[in-house]
Formats: sequence, C-alpha cells, structure tokens
Amino acid sequence: MAKTTEVHHEESDVDIRAILAFGGGLVMVTAIICFLLWLLFGYFVSREAQSSTREFPLAVEQQNRMPPEPRLQTNPKEDLRVLRARDEALLKSYGWTDKDAGIARIPIEEAMKLTVARGLPKREENKR
Repeated sequence: MAKTTEVHHEESDVDIRAILAFGGGLVMVTAIICFLLWLLFGYFVSREAQSSTREFPLAVEQQNRMPPEPRLQTNPKEDLRVLRARDEALLKSYGWTDKDAGIARIPIEEAMKLTVARGLPKREENKR
C-alpha cells in the first residue's frame, strides 16, 4: 500500500491583506474620480445653459450675405421643367450633332420608323 503524506501550503508567500487593501484603494480612487467627473459635467451643463442664449457674432454678421458663385438652385422644379423641355425639343427636332463629320440628329419617332423599316444591323459571322 501507498503511504499517504499530509499536504501543506506555504502561508508566507502571499499577503492577502495587502492585496485586499490595494483592491479597496482602487475601488475608492475610482469612486472619487467618478464623483469628480460628475461634478465637472454638471458644471459644464450649467455653463452651457447660461451661454446658449448668446448668438455668435460671426453668425449674426454673415446672416444676410449671399454665398459665392455657383449657388445652389433656388427653384429646382422650374429648373427641371426647363431641362426636360429643352431635352424634349432636341428629341423632336432635326439638327446637326457634328456637321464636319456629317452626323445629324432626327426626331425620335422618325428614327424608330427607320429602324423598323431597315431593321437592326447584323453582326458579321466569323468563318474559320
């Protein structure tokens, strides 16, 4: 049979009181810092509430000044209507796209009729 021996632990290696005191100190310092931050943020909130009624001097001075060119659209619906009318006029009229190259535009209805009459271009088949 095996002989049983008693097992003991070393009591002098770890100072439990020092570890607990250090942990307690950390908790207290954390609590004090949180309290001081709470006071600081309370001060900031009260200071902001007092100063929120003031207007910034630069903002008051620049209030009626127009921004530099190019400015944003003042009437986007009207601009869109003008753009669509111009595009519609281009789609329904004859004119040169590039006169030197001999490229012209024709009304879209006329172009669709010509496409139906002539057919679409076909690809050339590769014969190998």
